Amino acid sequence: MKAATVLADKPEYRPSEDEEFMNDRQLEYFKQKLLNWKEDILRESRETLSHLQTETENHPDLADRASSETDRSLELRTRDRQRKLISKIDEALRRIDDGSYGFCEETGEPIGVARLEARPIATLSLEAQERHERRERVHRDD
Repeated sequence: MKAATVLADKPEYRPSEDEEFMNDRQLEYFKQKLLNWKEDILRESRETLSHLQTETENHPDLADRASSETDRSLELRTRDRQRKLISKIDEALRRIDDGSYGFCEETGEPIGVARLEARPIATLSLEAQERHERRERVHRDD
């Protein structure tokens, strides 16, 4: 709770490389960022569900019906990707709780504040992610 008070005193706080990595203030910052992101996704999902329920009209024109079905399919695929994203957000929140957040799963090294700011669910450092992607490309080309 002390970290939340620190953030409340200075709402414009942004983590920097100059401070101790994953101190209480940074952990609270990223926790709030993840929770806000999750809430935004859940709100959008509720809006989509509401929209899909209200738009059950039957279009007499085949082109209109096809367009409506395409839109619905795209919306459902987007929601499915976001469902998977929520799972990754929950995993990141668990890592905050267990103290492993911000450290590379592969090397144990700090992931870096800039990378976490851009992708708060990151589990690999930039270097480890690049190695992973190179290996993926090599195996895909086989």
